[in-house]
Amino acid sequence: MLRRYFISEDLDDLEAVERELEQQGINTPQIHVLSEQDANVELHHLPEVSPVLKSDVVHATELGAVVGVIGAVVVLVLAYTMGWTDSAAGWVPFIFLAIVVLGFCTWEGGFIGIQEPNVHFKQFQDVLRQGKHVLFVDIDPQDETILNRTVKRHPKLQLAGSGEGAPGWVVRTQIYFRRFIKAMP
Repeated sequence: MLRRYFISEDLDDLEAVERELEQQGINTPQIHVLSEQDANVELHHLPEVSPVLKSDVVHATELGAVVGVIGAVVVLVLAYTMGWTDSAAGWVPFIFLAIVVLGFCTWEGGFIGIQEPNVHFKQFQDVLRQGKHVLFVDIDPQDETILNRTVKRHPKLQLAGSGEGAPGWVVRTQIYFRRFIKAMP
């Protein structure tokens, strides 16, 4: 999916844009508003970015896990090459140590990431501090004309860039989950 970013100062206009996009087939899980004014975003019934996703916790946890896997491999290789696994204890303590290294690095990565803004949203920090809002829409390439047509009707929206959107399967899963929940008695 493609992600398009727009900046606006007007939440009423963003609410109208969201409504129009949904009427034309763009689903709510594809639309997000990033703002430092979460209460106002909620009052306008706009799909806000969750606090967890505003931070870099997911990205940093993944990086921590990569470092942890490398650390765990180093522990196991070191134990084997030094001959420590030939003792009466064997591999067991070193496997546990490798698991601890992996877990600690993953946890520490997430801990560091929760304190940092999302790597994809860092470019908007100054804009957000000015009280503006960032609308971003994840679309399939065939839906780009719908988005462009809608944006042209809203001159207050300012294109702020593009990037890689959420994976299509994630968005479709969210759509099906919402439908399932609505269908529940």
